[in-house]
Amino acid sequence: MYKAAGTGLIGLGLVFVTIGAILKYAVYGALSGFNINTTGLILLVVGIGAFVVGLVAFVIASYRKTTVSEIARNLPGGGRERIYQEHESPIL
Repeated sequence: MYKAAGTGLIGLGLVFVTIGAILKYAVYGALSGFNINTTGLILLVVGIGAFVVGLVAFVIASYRKTTVSEIARNLPGGGRERIYQEHESPIL
């Protein structure tokens, strides 16, 4: 995972937590067969989970380093050869 994925999950988690908190604590109403407060609680739990997963992905992606090397050399026939290498270091 990249940092962008972690950042997106963190943002999505915050949105779910915000909507869930509003539905759980600020909305009072009753619908037949549908409990708004329970829906808010579910969104709170899902939002907290998404936030934690995003935070873990962001931290793991911070430790990953990518090394890029490019080698260009002339060939005997007058052409050029370009070699592009990308190497990712292990997380730990």
